[in-house]
Amino acid sequence: MNLNIYFTNRLRLAYSKSSALLAKFWQKKFYLYLAALFTLFAVLDTMQLHIISGMRQQAFDAMVRYRIIVPKPDSDIVIVDINEASLAAMAKDYGRWPWPRQVLGEFLEQVEKQQPKAIVFDILFSDADIYNPDSDAYFDSAVAATNNTYFPLLRLDPSSDPLSLVKPAMIPGVVPLFNDAQLEATIAVVLPQFPAALKGGRLGLHNIYPDADGIVRQYSVYRDDYGWKLPSLPTRVARDLGWTEPAAQRVLLNWRGPPFSYQYVSFHDVFTDMGSKEKKRPQDEFKNKIVIIGSTAPSLFDIKPTPMSKMHPGVEILATAIDNFKHNDYLRFPEAREIYLLITLCIIWATAWGFYNNVGRSKIDLLFGASQFILIGISYASINFADTYINITGSVTLGLIYFAIARVYSAATGKILEQSMVRVSSERQGELHATLLLIRLDVAQNILTDAMMEKIRYGLENTGTEQKSVEVLRGYQKGLWDLFEKTFSISWIVDQEDANGAARVIEDVAAVIAAFPQLVSKCIIAPDIAVSWFVHQGKISGGKEARDCWRVMFAEALLRWNEQQKKAL
Repeated sequence: MNLNIYFTNRLRLAYSKSSALLAKFWQKKFYLYLAALFTLFAVLDTMQLHIISGMRQQAFDAMVRYRIIVPKPDSDIVIVDINEASLAAMAKDYGRWPWPRQVLGEFLEQVEKQQPKAIVFDILFSDADIYNPDSDAYFDSAVAATNNTYFPLLRLDPSSDPLSLVKPAMIPGVVPLFNDAQLEATIAVVLPQFPAALKGGRLGLHNIYPDADGIVRQYSVYRDDYGWKLPSLPTRVARDLGWTEPAAQRVLLNWRGPPFSYQYVSFHDVFTDMGSKEKKRPQDEFKNKIVIIGSTAPSLFDIKPTPMSKMHPGVEILATAIDNFKHNDYLRFPEAREIYLLITLCIIWATAWGFYNNVGRSKIDLLFGASQFILIGISYASINFADTYINITGSVTLGLIYFAIARVYSAATGKILEQSMVRVSSERQGELHATLLLIRLDVAQNILTDAMMEKIRYGLENTGTEQKSVEVLRGYQKGLWDLFEKTFSISWIVDQEDANGAARVIEDVAAVIAAFPQLVSKCIIAPDIAVSWFVHQGKISGGKEARDCWRVMFAEALLRWNEQQKKAL
């Protein structure tokens, strides 16, 4: 015994039995029950679970990475990069990182001569250089002589707050958000240890908080700790330069491109040129610029994963935030959950209506596919042509899952649940009066597609008032079956003694024949198309003999149709 054939047959038999059981138990109401279940989940997710809303992250990554219109990085933002080349070159004279602070002090003094708008350090000066206090003093005096230098502070884990001696009111630039701010609360932060930096008060958080999946997509505008507003470093810069501060606590970054999209200069190259008698660099290259001093060196571990890259320099994330705040073009993502819920329910119930009313597979596929394409297009367009990310990912995803389940159920039970007079007569007993209408389209060229045939079939099925079944032989047929290609078979049954029912069927037949040319004209205009039809009536037996009776009746109809055509000639 061939085991492969055996198990294949067993699986097919199990599939057939389970399909018949599902069809008998659920019938077409399955689509409505499933839609109700998805509705319940959608409502719960909107109100409490928020599972689908989290899908914004992956969708956002793809859309922002492959968008067509990408905003350009601000040319007035320059990153002075302490890269690996600078670390290696400077090591000869100043040793390994961290260098003596006098190096940064001299650099600061020279850059200040060019009158930049702001100098932002993406370097945490947390500890004093106990082996070189004069160097620290030099840097502190250089900072004291400026009014446009900005320094980061690091927010530690809030679990360490009780161990801290720093109160929010002690930090320059930190203000109460509400009247009930906790005055005696302490927060765990790492402040710059230079008095000039603290006295200047130009401090801000440079913590970067990734999403739950570890990807950095947002940037903090401020932190709310015990009712106190701790501004981020970009917010502190925005405040002094007169930019509009974002109202939200966190914003979705509007990325300017992959890493190294901004203007970079090497710290070593600039520092060396500053100390040279023969200047090779422009002496005004930093005039009116926002100069950010940071590092892209992997050895200094300031690399983060973002939607644009798995290795995005932290200093460029800071630059992106400053750029967004300056132009007020960070991405808004309206939390219109009620609207998203309504869109979701419309997709689910429209799809359920299509399956329940059997509007046709091609029409369902077309309408559903078009709706998904439009929704994704709206979301993609919003991120390309506006500063708003319309998150329709949840609606699209739930609709797609519903469609997939409904399609599987339809494929499994479609043949059993189809409106077939053969099946109906098999389920009834006694003598039945059957009517069979055959309509054939004769076209010179094969210009009628399966979609057109299905559209005509669906139109015939919804013509008239009596229950009937409409079948058509689809696809390209060869040999003997080619004789039946483009032939529609419409059938009715009533009880043998139901004279009124038989009369209504005759009226229905006339309505179908009258509607057929109009249905064809909606699909195709062909002068050489010919339509012929034949009506045959007879008696069939219900129950087990019904299928054989229909075969005989179909054969009789073909024979008499053929005889009629011969007489017409």
